[in-house]
Amino acid sequence: MEPKNYMAREVTTNVKYNWIDKIVMVAEDIEINFLYIKELLEPTGAIIIHVENGKEAVDYIKNGNKIDLVLMDLLMPVMNGYEATRQIKSLQKEIPVIAQTAYSLSEDRKHAMEAGCDDYITKPIGREELLSKINNIFLTQV
Repeated sequence: MEPKNYMAREVTTNVKYNWIDKIVMVAEDIEINFLYIKELLEPTGAIIIHVENGKEAVDYIKNGNKIDLVLMDLLMPVMNGYEATRQIKSLQKEIPVIAQTAYSLSEDRKHAMEAGCDDYITKPIGREELLSKINNIFLTQV
């Protein structure tokens, strides 16, 4: 499957975050989960790239496409998020990766960080928590 690119829409003046110049890849195999994340990110103006498994995420980056941040589901078909993160970090270690998972055990967080994730968020994902984590990463990139 070809990655889907969702162009940024204009940021409204009442939005706290303005990421009009940022490209966020969402690696998520469950469509409803992706649609929810897309809904959270759209008001920021970020360009959203959707891939449905880790292999698509790695291939997209291997092809030289610019990405400012990856939201990586850890449990996906074809290639899981742990392996995809390892490969992405071996290609471009500066790309921040936030793991997203339904599992909240401390061991899961540890495994995600060992794979190279920069942060971790559990589902169900809260709007403010997600946007705050992303914003903190973007602020450190300046």
